[in-house]
Amino acid sequence: MEIIITHLNADFDALASMLAAKKLYPSAKLVFPGSQEKSLRDFLVRSTFYVFESEKLKDVDVDKVERMIVVDTRQRSRIGKFAELLDRGVEVHIYDHHPPSPDDFHGTVEVVQEKGATVTVLLPLLRERGVEITPEEATVMLLGIYEDTGSLTFPNTTEDDFYAAAYLFSKGASLNIISDMITKELTAEQIFLLNDLIRNAERYQIKGVEVVITTATAGKYIGDVALLVHKFKDMENLNVVFALIRMEDRVYLIARSRLEEVNVAEVAGAFGGGGHSTAASATIKDFTLPEAKERLLKIVPQVIKPVPIAKEMMTSPLRTIQEEAPLEEAYQVMAHYNIGVLPVLKDGRLVGLITKEIASRAVFHGLGGQKVKEYMITDFSTVSPDAPLKEIQDHIVGEGQKLLPVVDGGKLIGGITKTDLLRALHETPSFSPSPLYAKKKFITRLLEERVPPHILDLLRRMGEVGEEMGYRIYAVGGFVRDLLLRRPTHDVDVVVEGDGIRFAQAFGEKTGLKVRIHKKMGTATVLFPNGYRIDVATARMEYYPRPAAPPTVDRGPLKMDLFRRDFTINTLAVQLNPPSFGQLIDFFGAQRDLKEGVIRVLHSLSFVEDPSRIFRALRFEVRFGFQIGKQTQNLIRGAVKMGFVDRLSGARLFAELVLILTEEDPLPIIERMEEFGLLRVLHPRLSLTPSLKGLLRRVGEVIHWYDLLFLEGKYEKWMVYLLAMADPLKEKEVRELSERLALSPRHRKRLLEGRRRALRTMGTLGDMFQRPMEVYRLLSPLEDEVLLYMMAKATKKEVKKAISLFITQWRQTRVSLNGKDLQEMGIPPGPIYREIFERLLEARLEGEVETESDERELVRREFLPSHSKRPTKEKASTSTSP
Repeated sequence: MEIIITHLNADFDALASMLAAKKLYPSAKLVFPGSQEKSLRDFLVRSTFYVFESEKLKDVDVDKVERMIVVDTRQRSRIGKFAELLDRGVEVHIYDHHPPSPDDFHGTVEVVQEKGATVTVLLPLLRERGVEITPEEATVMLLGIYEDTGSLTFPNTTEDDFYAAAYLFSKGASLNIISDMITKELTAEQIFLLNDLIRNAERYQIKGVEVVITTATAGKYIGDVALLVHKFKDMENLNVVFALIRMEDRVYLIARSRLEEVNVAEVAGAFGGGGHSTAASATIKDFTLPEAKERLLKIVPQVIKPVPIAKEMMTSPLRTIQEEAPLEEAYQVMAHYNIGVLPVLKDGRLVGLITKEIASRAVFHGLGGQKVKEYMITDFSTVSPDAPLKEIQDHIVGEGQKLLPVVDGGKLIGGITKTDLLRALHETPSFSPSPLYAKKKFITRLLEERVPPHILDLLRRMGEVGEEMGYRIYAVGGFVRDLLLRRPTHDVDVVVEGDGIRFAQAFGEKTGLKVRIHKKMGTATVLFPNGYRIDVATARMEYYPRPAAPPTVDRGPLKMDLFRRDFTINTLAVQLNPPSFGQLIDFFGAQRDLKEGVIRVLHSLSFVEDPSRIFRALRFEVRFGFQIGKQTQNLIRGAVKMGFVDRLSGARLFAELVLILTEEDPLPIIERMEEFGLLRVLHPRLSLTPSLKGLLRRVGEVIHWYDLLFLEGKYEKWMVYLLAMADPLKEKEVRELSERLALSPRHRKRLLEGRRRALRTMGTLGDMFQRPMEVYRLLSPLEDEVLLYMMAKATKKEVKKAISLFITQWRQTRVSLNGKDLQEMGIPPGPIYREIFERLLEARLEGEVETESDERELVRREFLPSHSKRPTKEKASTSTSP
């Protein structure tokens, strides 16, 4: 007699493998050596498609067995009573996909391949022999593959598993049935058990690897506990998890691992179970739950391959420097010992890091005498001596930290550099980096969702032209930032690793678009008929000859081009070349800062070299609802304290101020300017008093009211705010403010004259009886900016009302008659016309006249008798001769 058997507690892969083996051994009988998993039992009971002729274990006479075909296992402890046949000289054929274990037996035929499922091992044999399978059989076999590979997602899945699944699908496997079996809603009992697993989880650091062990208890048997452990692993994003679940009189071990250092099959094997290196299980008898956990904690350390920890990788002792030392000394120490970073100490405590790059640039800018504490990095990570390799890699690679200090009990004991990390990775070949670093990130779908189709098409065309020219093309900066923030994207800046001007010209020739060249800056602008534009620049690097001076630029790689930008959140790039279209480039942790909502500079001398970045930091902070990082705030205060902002030219200061005052709500930014002492940079006497703050708030309210009117004509929002900011100053001080901001003659006149007229007019309005014509004469010569400033400044309701009525009604008032009409009425041209039109306007404003006929009647009544020398056409047509 021939029999086909599998392991105890059979699953879908076991059933599928038995079915496939039956095709190879038609005369063999199917025998389950033990029970089946609940999901498999339910399937066999409910299914009307399949009738499996399996023998009951009690009916099998083992003495008559001459050949035993074993599928989906080769462990003696997992085949129950049939293990005794192994010692009787019975012919054994083995088909399995599990890795070797100490409990393995051998056969005369062994087909063992480490695939995702045993069905995948058997299918090629069926195909070689031309054995046909029915759609029902294909469905069962595909169920086996899906279950053992987690629907082709588990790490043990191989290429052959995909091909096997495709073949079974071509044979009519029903995905609907598979979906019903694989996708299951959790029962109330399973949910309670899952909650226990989450609540009882404990983290252990074992040989540098983080291991999670959790326990749960159920009064009765609950099926699909492996599914619960898998869900728990995914929910908590765990690398290694061992779950011990007590049900009835047994403890079930379910183990999962994503790390090569932890082979969970070895752990399960020690309990008499088995499985793969990434997924394994065991049934533990005669142990209480605490006893099983105690034994597990003894076995796991024996299985884990040691991973380097911080104290084994670090360089020690480190050369350090005191925070009060001058930057010149720090630079000399680093140059002498050829090191790139120095830990900074205060009273023996680690307070910062200073890099050779920062120190050398500070010396170049004449700041060598400044103390290290002014420019040291204060926002950095540290690790404990027992920190594992993965945590160290996250800090050095993920955060871009050049030196990772190792601290024990608050004391600096060493540091880990990139070189130390590379050495550890080289000496630990089994270490697998997190997918975050191993995979490229593409945002192609986000581009397709957020970018208008015609712009997206242009970006693709740019990438194609760049590919033809051998250039790498990137969309960079604010465009990418706003894309990730799901904000409206407007201007597109493109950077070319190559000749940006040559690329723009070639793109213009291919598309027929006009291109404007800026040779001095190495940039070009692609112009579109509708006014849209895309700026193209050569990737470049820059240096500042002195603090607050314009930079000197030179061609460079993309990374250096992004490094010269102001903040990390503006250093993102997206490649446009066809092979990598949509690939996100992030050298400086911009994604992390966008997620955390933090504004950070790229280096400590950022505000020294370009103090105007301070104003941009405040704008971005308020616009995006972000927070300026602690170290960046300290650097702002340092730059203000040392007078670097004072060195900004008036034109650059004015440009940044206009951008601030044009933001949706400038007041929070102005408040931050006051906090950092930036208002006095505009004028020494300028400060945000409660009175000025109230005026600025009312300006915002008035502007919002005005915008809702949707009136024709444009106004400059920044000028309204500038008039308000100058309100507390005397006229002489306003002139000084104008000079500091290097206002053009036109803007200077608008500020000074507008202020004078506003103050004078408001005084008059407050004193007079406000007849509409009088208000009209006072307000009509004033610009909208002045009117809005006056309306915000006015404290009397009648003054506010008069300005409001003028803006909304009175200044739109028009007289119907014109000069030709007056001439036809018999009034010869002359100065009288002006008097008549003013009188008509007054009558309109006062409500004396409403129609053109009313105007004609007023003119006849008040002006015609004394000026008429002949009848008008109208009178001639209606009168009779005497």
